[in-house]
Amino acid sequence: MTRVVLDISRLISRVRHFTPSGVDRVEMAYARGLLDTYGDELTFCAVHPSGIYGRITRPVALAYLDELDRRWSNTESQKGKRSLADAAPWITRLLPRKAGIGSADVLVQVSPHHWHHPDKVRRKLAREQARFVCMVHDLIPIEFPEYARPGGAALHERRMATVAETADAVIVNSAATGASLTRWIEGRGHQTPPIAVALLGTRDIADAAARENLGDKPYLLCLGTIEPRKNHLLLLHLWRSMAERLPAAEIPRLIVIGRRGWENEQVLDLLDRCPALKPFVEEVNSCGDSDLAAWLRGASALVMPSFAEGFGMPIAEALSVGTPVIASDIAAHREVGRDVPVYLDPLDGPGWQAAVLDHAQRGPMHQAQMARIAKWQAPDWPEHMEIAVQLIEDCARQVA
Repeated sequence: MTRVVLDISRLISRVRHFTPSGVDRVEMAYARGLLDTYGDELTFCAVHPSGIYGRITRPVALAYLDELDRRWSNTESQKGKRSLADAAPWITRLLPRKAGIGSADVLVQVSPHHWHHPDKVRRKLAREQARFVCMVHDLIPIEFPEYARPGGAALHERRMATVAETADAVIVNSAATGASLTRWIEGRGHQTPPIAVALLGTRDIADAAARENLGDKPYLLCLGTIEPRKNHLLLLHLWRSMAERLPAAEIPRLIVIGRRGWENEQVLDLLDRCPALKPFVEEVNSCGDSDLAAWLRGASALVMPSFAEGFGMPIAEALSVGTPVIASDIAAHREVGRDVPVYLDPLDGPGWQAAVLDHAQRGPMHQAQMARIAKWQAPDWPEHMEIAVQLIEDCARQVA
């Protein structure tokens, strides 16, 4: 059987965090999925926070994965990070070992951890003498540098250059991401490696009781890091406008779930200092899986007005529990939601207001979408892993 080593550097780098990012969940899904496929032939490696590269022993890796699962499912919405002292035992246990390096046919990495240091990636691959299969989640910092942190575009350019120069095959989370990657690689004169499109699986949403309407009011849910490309500004201006023009009884609540990101002065000012929004908008910066399930199941709709996405995971999560979606009309959203959500231009304020009020009141648009949801099929991890494993096996055959 093919010998596979999975790089879990990203998960180890998050040893102090209570809640996962989307990339964290993908790396976890690969750890579980590849274990199911390869069993004892799967090993784990990482670049440790100390900078050391090597193997993570199987018992330690499995125990750490279980620890993360417990932490992520905690129903108490813990904020911030664990102290360094609390995390120190795991940091020590997860120190990599040199034994086993070079004993794999294919190295798999599904996070961009340390890709901005191409020499480090090359040294790792040279030591392993294995084929390299990686996942690219998006090229947003390159295509939309205005939505990235300062310097984010240059950083992501280095990551993608590393992919172009070292990857034997690439998994992408959507056809939209695949098209972006192909354009970028070909535009720089590189040969494009084999690319497989595998939509991310939809994680099971806990069977939690739907959260009751807040103060007898319906609510809409916005889920994701608070950052410029997510277009929270549209929603906050919309709710402020409704607060000024409509009776309070007619205005639904908006629940914003996500940690605060960067370059968000206007959004944060509205959240912190706008009196008109206080009765109608609630911000939740940290949310355990059970709490999130309750929020999702009780919402009149998920609202996702992003300007750019590599994959619309919140759309899949909402539709999987029968919650309607109002989303910006971009390719990645349509790949996931297909013909089910209400799609709108991310700058169409009047259109968003009409859709929000209709869904809050269970109006015609809401009812029509509920009928469409019944026919929607969620992307799942078994199908994703089948595509990924086929790509891994194709690479392994090239070694032979």
